[in-house]
Amino acid sequence: MRLPQRLGGGIMLNNIQIRPITLDDFDTVLRWSKDEKFCLANGWKPKRNPIEIYRWWKNCVNNKDDDFLRLGIEFNHRLVGYADLAYIKEHSAELGVAIGERVLWGKGIGYHSCIHMMEYGFKTLKITTYYAETHEANIRARKLLDRLGFLETSRYGNGIFEGKESPLIQYKKVFDVIGGNSDT
Repeated sequence: MRLPQRLGGGIMLNNIQIRPITLDDFDTVLRWSKDEKFCLANGWKPKRNPIEIYRWWKNCVNNKDDDFLRLGIEFNHRLVGYADLAYIKEHSAELGVAIGERVLWGKGIGYHSCIHMMEYGFKTLKITTYYAETHEANIRARKLLDRLGFLETSRYGNGIFEGKESPLIQYKKVFDVIGGNSDT
């Protein structure tokens, strides 16, 4: 999806900014790909070839799909992760986030990045319903979604988290357009 110009330099909150991803981000992404714990937590295949990672990142940067948007997450003007809106349709999307700098896990960056992404989705794409999915074993993501006000809607399917099979949990958050409040 082409990023509307309205995003400009990004949205700031607590030194966290979301902004378009670029090919200049590749060295940072390559560094994340060498962190096996990050890879296993985010469904990345560990020890991938740098050329394969470059091709994948180039595809992310040049994405023209109308139903997918990936933005970089900066903390103190340094790329530390990315946030996604996927399956964008009418007024809904699936929210995703990955913090590549593992030393920053648990510091609230994912939380504030998700708020940025949902505000961006609402203001520019008119998204009022957000979905999310995580593994039952991913306690950090479950706590994040709970803190963001998402409610569990179902448990369906299985996936691999940190190298082990784990049930998947689906979540939903709906915003009241008039009041801006969540009505999940």
